[in-house]
Amino acid sequence: MIMHLAILLIGVFACSTAVILIKASAENALLLAAYRLLVAAVALTPVYLRDRRRHAARYARAPLKQAVVPGILLGAHFISWIIAARMTGAANASLIVNLVPVAMPFLLHFLVRETVTAGEARGTVVALCGLLLLGAADFRVAPEYLWGDVLCLASMLVFAGYLALGRLNRDIPTTWLYVVPLYYTAAAFCFAVALFAVNPIKPYPPREVALILALGIVPTVLGHSSLNYAMKHVRGQVVSIVNMGQFVFAGVMAFFLLGEVPPPAFYAASALLIGGALLAIRRRDA
Repeated sequence: MIMHLAILLIGVFACSTAVILIKASAENALLLAAYRLLVAAVALTPVYLRDRRRHAARYARAPLKQAVVPGILLGAHFISWIIAARMTGAANASLIVNLVPVAMPFLLHFLVRETVTAGEARGTVVALCGLLLLGAADFRVAPEYLWGDVLCLASMLVFAGYLALGRLNRDIPTTWLYVVPLYYTAAAFCFAVALFAVNPIKPYPPREVALILALGIVPTVLGHSSLNYAMKHVRGQVVSIVNMGQFVFAGVMAFFLLGEVPPPAFYAASALLIGGALLAIRRRDA
């Protein structure tokens, strides 16, 4: 269990770098999402082929079919999240996209008949209090943010659905047999959508290439692959609560890399989130 949680924490930290890399890039949102997924899929193809050979007798085609719907959801999440992050304030985007624990219990019950325990419910409430405390000071209800906030909400719901399907597909023997077809499917979806808006055949500045590679390797290969691994081995609501810790990691990185001093509410919110996660983990069977 400790190893599974450690991998989950590594994944959450890796995912927290995405918003910094996205804001640093000037590339079209559709292409940024597509290339990010393609980089991750190509990078992981060797381990996918290895695991496919090992499990060929039982899992020749099934993982491909099971990855289609979550792959489309992941592609839709990446596109909507990148666009929304540029349309609204950072506080609004971070608060809304981290509301996954609110939607997750309903999805888990509907898809896998997994009921949230009393301990997980208490942990969810405590963690969400921390998130609301952090967002209360900076969250803005402004007309210019309206559509960005709505798109963030839609992106959050799609992300929750994608994670819940990872829990549903936990019978696939290895994470790579699941996530690599998923990334290829998501990349194809993003490219298909992008073709209606932008021509991908063009010169790319070295800086944008570096940012695309970083997005593909760090928050996708390390981040999302770890989240999907965790959904196979850790209860879904616990994963959704711990994933909220992205704002803690992002705040620490902003301090050391950008010199941004977190507001006082950041420390209280971080403490509540950690407390909520511990409640959910330690009382998961209560």
